[in-house]
Amino acid sequence: MNGRPLAVVGTGTGVGKTVVTAGVTAWLREEGVDARAIKPAQTGHPPDDDVHVVATACGDPDASTCLQYLEEPLAPRVAAERGGVALAYDELLADCERELETCEVGIVEGIGGLRVPLAGEREVIDLVADLECEAVLVARSGLGTLNHTALSVEALQRRGVDVRAIVLNEYAGETVAERTNPAELERMTGLPVETVPPLATTDPNAVASGVRKALTPAVVPVSTGRE
Repeated sequence: MNGRPLAVVGTGTGVGKTVVTAGVTAWLREEGVDARAIKPAQTGHPPDDDVHVVATACGDPDASTCLQYLEEPLAPRVAAERGGVALAYDELLADCERELETCEVGIVEGIGGLRVPLAGEREVIDLVADLECEAVLVARSGLGTLNHTALSVEALQRRGVDVRAIVLNEYAGETVAERTNPAELERMTGLPVETVPPLATTDPNAVASGVRKALTPAVVPVSTGRE
């Protein structure tokens, strides 16, 4: 792997991490970069399958991989314990490191929010820090996002994780909160804030093109041909 991996993390569950992961992975691969998305653990499977969304968006089943599938839609540590599955943090970390070595750019998709219990006493943020990732933080666009987003940025930076950008997902600009949140978050965090409009996740190809159209190269870990 060249350079540091990118972690696409969120302020919580359902904020759009998979949308951004699919879009960024497809974008890099379209530029000729050997990019691969890695999901350390997928809970709620089936039906939830973030890896499938990314692979379909990229048109290649090898574009993404999941290291551990768990049935119940819970935090990985809890789902593993309830399902009688042995889930050791050190093994998960080693598996992630191994997968990252197989590609030019690795993109690690988080599970829920940063403080979600992952395995043992470790949380998602521990994995991001231990893998020495840069991060893109995905958050909701509307009312209530300022607090969660600012606290998540602070938590990442406290662990030495560089945050490339904040992405507000499903941004439509229909409310005063939505319209003012980007500038307010830039003021609060000193980070660039970008927006992605509502995209139909049932069409991964539309997700890939929509994300690429919406975002700038600030969110990707290598230079691209787009100015």
